[in-house]
Amino acid sequence: MTSDANRRGRLVVLAGPSGVGKSSVVHELRRLYPDLWFSVSATTREQRPGEQDGVDYRFVTADEFDRMIKDDELLEWAEIHRGIHRSGTPRTPIEERLAAGLPALVEVDLQGARNLRAAMPEAFLVFLSPPSWEALVERLVGRGTEAPEVVARRLRTAREELAAQSEFDAVVVNTDLTSAAQDLLKLILDKPVSNTPETHE
Repeated sequence: MTSDANRRGRLVVLAGPSGVGKSSVVHELRRLYPDLWFSVSATTREQRPGEQDGVDYRFVTADEFDRMIKDDELLEWAEIHRGIHRSGTPRTPIEERLAAGLPALVEVDLQGARNLRAAMPEAFLVFLSPPSWEALVERLVGRGTEAPEVVARRLRTAREELAAQSEFDAVVVNTDLTSAAQDLLKLILDKPVSNTPETHE
């Protein structure tokens, strides 16, 4: 039997289709529970107005990112928007949290979630799902400012991402922002790992 002092923290990986509201749920979680710890991704893209280095992202040069890859400092990384920039999940902060018996939350895309599961099989994967396909289409189409072919591509990608739900340990349905954030917190802190996906609405 493992004592509480020796128990590793839970690594929770949040992913879901484009337009489902992952960032909004994480922002709501930050607002409701400011002491909760989130992994800060390293990125080579330029810092945007209002963003804080070390809070929103860890902004690094392309050379520094290359060094991090070479020194195995990233649990996973990917090229974004056909190589315009790269982003990745730093290993050391997460390892330190888990070793201390504390939980860690990472928000990534589907491929990032798969890569994190490969790097850390004990990771608990949470899929953020829309209340319906129609609701997701409405969010993706948005203001109608994108070209039809762009919308069609995003919808195709979303269908592929939704089809991957069975790879995850739990599903949170984003019907209401606050409820989704509270359900996610429960999974981070309390919920035991299950072999079959659990749905939370």
